[in-house]
Amino acid sequence: QVQLVESGGGLVQAGGSLRLSCAASRSIFSLNVAGWYRQAPGKQRDWVATITRGGKTTYADSLKGRFTISRDNGNNTVYLQMNALKPEDTAVYFCNADVSFAGNVWGQGTQVTVSS
Repeated sequence: QVQLVESGGGLVQAGGSLRLSCAASRSIFSLNVAGWYRQAPGKQRDWVATITRGGKTTYADSLKGRFTISRDNGNNTVYLQMNALKPEDTAVYFCNADVSFAGNVWGQGTQVTVSS
């Protein structure tokens, strides 16, 4: 069984930056298409960005220019760089990936809190 392990969340002031990471719990499991989602309190889970194994990226329109998704296939890790953070970015951020031999997998989520 494989898990996606997220890290990098925390508390940051408005205007600050954070970088989230997502890695498979076992290196033998490769991440294929991967993405980030977020869920604010009392709201639905929203898509943030997606990256293919080849590096093609797509973003939610409202986040273009502030968020950047990237990956390191050698380390089997996907990242989300978040800049110019706003209080409305406060949410639990989830990693999702198609994982070789395991199918579609969700991470447990990491809390991002942006203070005003």
